[in-house]
Amino acid sequence: MVKSRLTQRRVDALKPLEKKPQDIRDCVIRGFGVRVLPSGRKCYFLHRQVDGTRVWHSIGDARSMTLECAREQAASLLASRSRNDGAFPDDGQTILFEDVAEEVFRRYKRHWKPRTLRVNLGYCRNQILPWFRGRAIGDITRRDVQRWFASLHATPVAADRSAPVLSVILGQAEVYGYRAQGSNPCTGIKRYRRRNRERFLNDDEIRRLSRVLDKRLAKQPLLTAVVRLLVLTGCRTSEILSLKWPDYREGKLYLRDSKTGPRTVWLSSPARRILDGLPRRGCWMFPSLRGGRQLSKDTLHLFWCDVSAEAGIADVRCHDLRHTYASVALAHGETILTIGRLLGHNDPATTLKYTHLADASVHETAEALVPILGGEG
Repeated sequence: MVKSRLTQRRVDALKPLEKKPQDIRDCVIRGFGVRVLPSGRKCYFLHRQVDGTRVWHSIGDARSMTLECAREQAASLLASRSRNDGAFPDDGQTILFEDVAEEVFRRYKRHWKPRTLRVNLGYCRNQILPWFRGRAIGDITRRDVQRWFASLHATPVAADRSAPVLSVILGQAEVYGYRAQGSNPCTGIKRYRRRNRERFLNDDEIRRLSRVLDKRLAKQPLLTAVVRLLVLTGCRTSEILSLKWPDYREGKLYLRDSKTGPRTVWLSSPARRILDGLPRRGCWMFPSLRGGRQLSKDTLHLFWCDVSAEAGIADVRCHDLRHTYASVALAHGETILTIGRLLGHNDPATTLKYTHLADASVHETAEALVPILGGEG
């Protein structure tokens, strides 16, 4: 951001950049400056901190207001302690969406894991910015968001996953003072209904998978152990592959950095036997066949493709073993809350996708009670 002593002649001579706005700050009044939009419009602004909150004030259009008058208003705003004094409600009219998005990704990224950050950046660049680029952040309405979401109907997965990213951007715009509080137009937007991808292994399929793993144990012990642990713990693939030996102690796994943060996984006796039987060479629990690194997801994927095909469950993904773990726990009477803790879900709503299994269990119980209670069989 350029900073220099502004003069009326300098303001009048400023030229717009082709693709993004430019801010020229004044050396005389702290936080005061002029913004030049790609359209050629020039607006005076003031940036200050009020009660720990970053606030932008749109002072006025440089075409109809002199620099001297703008400075006087900026000085008056600085003397005030209220964040709503002056032209604050119009701030969003001069700040472009892409500038706020860039700021959000710069300041909010600590809340996302590196992979999540990369994915969210991709959705922002490919699904969000092409629609909202060039729009003033304060002009975006609920209807705009609905039209954007409808435009992505051909790619419902991308739509559903980019909607939360847009919501974060517009929500943080409120925090930074660019939009009025409680104005996030993404609130309540309904997601697309997609075919349920969850696949749960039944008892027969679990037995067939176990027999195939028994045959692979001698030649591929590490990969076999990984798959068995996925079945016995409900952990994510990345959580198992990234394990180091110090993470296993006292009969538990201490995950340093799972998807939802550090957590403890309580192991059953079969899971402990698997880990106790593994050779300890180096720090990785499941080292790469070439050594020095952990087993890769690609290696596990190839192994799983072979194993699942041989077991007659080629339509099952490795991740579906996690769903199978949850389904078995539910079938044995565990509550949704307990299953959420077992799977490491922060949000209970994430676990609610398993409630249809509970409904099936209730139906079976009701049918079983018919002969007992004297109803018709």
